[in-house]
Amino acid sequence: MLYLSTRGHPDRKRFCEILLEGLAPDGGLYLPEVYPQVDGATLERWRSVLKQQGYAALAFEVLSLYVDDIPAADLHELCRKTYTAEVFGTEAIVPLKRLEEGLYLEALSNGPTLAFKDMAMQLLGNLFEYELGRRGEQLNILGATSGDTGSAAEYAMRGKQGVRVFMLSPHGRMSPFQQAQMFSLMDENIHNIAVQGVFDDCQDMVKAVSNDLEFKRRYKIGTVNSINWARLLAQVVYYFAGYFQATERNDQKVSFCVPSGNFGNVCAGHVARQMGLPIERLMVATNENDVLDEFFRTGTYRVRESADTYETSSPSMDISKASNFERFVFDLLGRDAQRTKQLFDDGLRLSGRFDLGTDPLFAQAGSRFGFVSGRSTHADRLATIKDTFERFGVMIDTHTADGVKVARERRLADETVLVLETALPIKFAETIREALGREPERPSRFDGIERLPKRVQVMPADAEAVKRYMAEHCPA
Repeated sequence: MLYLSTRGHPDRKRFCEILLEGLAPDGGLYLPEVYPQVDGATLERWRSVLKQQGYAALAFEVLSLYVDDIPAADLHELCRKTYTAEVFGTEAIVPLKRLEEGLYLEALSNGPTLAFKDMAMQLLGNLFEYELGRRGEQLNILGATSGDTGSAAEYAMRGKQGVRVFMLSPHGRMSPFQQAQMFSLMDENIHNIAVQGVFDDCQDMVKAVSNDLEFKRRYKIGTVNSINWARLLAQVVYYFAGYFQATERNDQKVSFCVPSGNFGNVCAGHVARQMGLPIERLMVATNENDVLDEFFRTGTYRVRESADTYETSSPSMDISKASNFERFVFDLLGRDAQRTKQLFDDGLRLSGRFDLGTDPLFAQAGSRFGFVSGRSTHADRLATIKDTFERFGVMIDTHTADGVKVARERRLADETVLVLETALPIKFAETIREALGREPERPSRFDGIERLPKRVQVMPADAEAVKRYMAEHCPA
């Protein structure tokens, strides 16, 4: 299996090369040259694998189609080591919870940091340690987070041999619980940097540093953001697991509703659908920062400025520049790398937008690729959290509430929709109190976390400042 850049760089690379690299040299994102196709017989076998051997065995089956430069026995052991009941709190790893006829939650937030990001990040930490050990190398991870990626990455990488983490987050824009999860870590290989700006400033800084190829190579910089293909690939697995739990036969279809800001989570669903998983539709749920909803309604992709990025009660989606979106547009354009580069490099850089609304290919976003979208507001979140708790006794977080609202709004008669849960409610206690008048449940291991000492460096939104800090804290 070889991987290419969405912007047409001539090099083709194998999995372990792009695992440690992040962005392609031309600024593009990596995708496989072709999506492996899964037929009915394979689906039936995988259904049995999940039922009889569990999630880790299913993960091995899916990853094996994309990873051919790690021995099968080693890859199987990495999956087995990652997806355990001890780490994820349940043998099922991603159990389904029925809310009402045709509407389910797929629980993805039982991991160490109580967010769906753990599903991929725990595997990524083990993959990094394995490959770096095999090479005898070091890796300095530079990432950006709007809330959950940072803590998931840091908990996955803390104490790992050969790995340092430098995580950028928007200063003062995460919930107190999210900040405490990250900033209370005292491990020597973990560095938290609070940027005086919004998440998109953090993301831009990561890309700017990564695009400085000399600096990137000198300091051996990699990424754990959803631009890393290995992370997105790990997320593909739970679409198959959710489908098998929700159906009895492979001639049945389901739809997924995915709260999305950076397009990584729902892009994994796109990959699963391209592989042949019987997904009817992929519903993209946004909050007031609705750049993705605007695109799927109109064909216009319009990046917002920092001042126009709203601070909302579902802060992990307070994103106006979806860094993973390029992968889908590349597929939508028939894998035309030259045109993709023109849109994302020239178009966005010069005008901050591009418009495919009049392009005949845009209609295929829905007709061929199954995408629809919807938007949720703070008032919608409060109402959805309250309704879900009162009717079903289920407490959901603010981002999952965005997904439930859009799923109910867009669901067709007789359509089965799985909403991907994104986090546990404790991470957004203020909004839960506003909606329900009570405190969310808190796992005992997080009692008093907000009162722990914190270690964080506040910094302006300046890529050069980040480079200076990294140069001071890691050997070249």
